Amino acid sequence: MATSDFQRARSVEQKQQRRDEMLAAARKLALAKGVRTVTMSDIADDIGFHKSAVLRYFETREAVFLELATVGWVDWMDACVPAIHSSAGDPSRVARAIADTLTQRPLFCDLLGHAPMNLERGVSAEAVQQFKVIVLDQVDRFVQAATAALPSLTEADGRALVTAVCALASSLWQVSHPTEPVAALYRSNPHLGHATVDFAPALYNQSETVILGLLSRRLTPPSTN
Repeated sequence: MATSDFQRARSVEQKQQRRDEMLAAARKLALAKGVRTVTMSDIADDIGFHKSAVLRYFETREAVFLELATVGWVDWMDACVPAIHSSAGDPSRVARAIADTLTQRPLFCDLLGHAPMNLERGVSAEAVQQFKVIVLDQVDRFVQAATAALPSLTEADGRALVTAVCALASSLWQVSHPTEPVAALYRSNPHLGHATVDFAPALYNQSETVILGLLSRRLTPPSTN
């Protein structure tokens, strides 16, 4: 990739440009071969610098990808919220808005699974706090959009919905994108790949199921037994 034409970043602008180059390299590498395989050395090699140069900007590889996850949340909500508002109160269209905007963001879907399992464990408490504050703001945006489109849902329902779809997206992404050796195994022994799924339709179907379940719970009168 093209890098900046200065060797040592000195100004605020140059330092920001250097960070952006590192994040762009991490994004490109992760899209090509998956988040779990990308190292700090890979990022440094891609931009033509020593690993120590990257470590001046990010304390760990987890810090790099946690920042990409932060950006991913904002980017997803920037697309998802207007799509939900355009759903005309149709639960299936709300599910479609959620599933389509996630499917269009493969790196974010990959990062959703890594954030709690690995990324948050490899950075400082301060970095986790910064991440969580931004994520909670984006969750609030989602809840406001979902409850406006589907007024029968409560705020708690909206939070349950975003929790569920993120869990679904993260797990379905990993299942539907095995490593190449495992994918080759499934191709040679199809019966071993019984758990693999087609990500986009599976995410849509399961998101719709969650929405319909939440609506049913609100619209069904409580039992008197």
